[in-house]
Amino acid sequence: MAAPQEEPLTSHSSDPSAVAATMDKDAPALNPSDRQHRRDSLEKHLHQRPTAQELKDKHILLDTNAAPSLQAAQHDLEKQQVSDSLRKGLEKRPEREELEQRNILPEGSGSVAPSLQSAQKDLEKHMRKDSLEKHLQARPQPEELVKEGILDKGEVPGSAVE
Repeated sequence: MAAPQEEPLTSHSSDPSAVAATMDKDAPALNPSDRQHRRDSLEKHLHQRPTAQELKDKHILLDTNAAPSLQAAQHDLEKQQVSDSLRKGLEKRPEREELEQRNILPEGSGSVAPSLQSAQKDLEKHMRKDSLEKHLQARPQPEELVKEGILDKGEVPGSAVE
């Protein structure tokens, strides 16, 4: 029985039976059952082997058409381009004072830790509320304003017009 001609094993070969047959030629002398078991096992694993595209999707293989000797240089160049782009963006970034003047950041936000800014804002709100209530309680009554001549009797809120 003439053996079919087999192509040499390459890293790009995807035919599991060709790979298994090539492996059998190179394997040390094994008894026939071990040899068949080894071939079956190899074929099974080669069928489960992920495709090149799956490996690229998982970032195991580089997704590039560059020659392998140039891939490292290409990767370094891409990293440098990203770094340069980021540096340029940071140089154009407005200063904190400008953002505060444009009301993008609250004034003085840099002096308080970000985790405390919400509590500081709530405290300032309650302090303004308390101050307003205090001033409203100290406000003179309409009758006192009429006595002092600041209001006329017709201007008193809630009274009938005479």
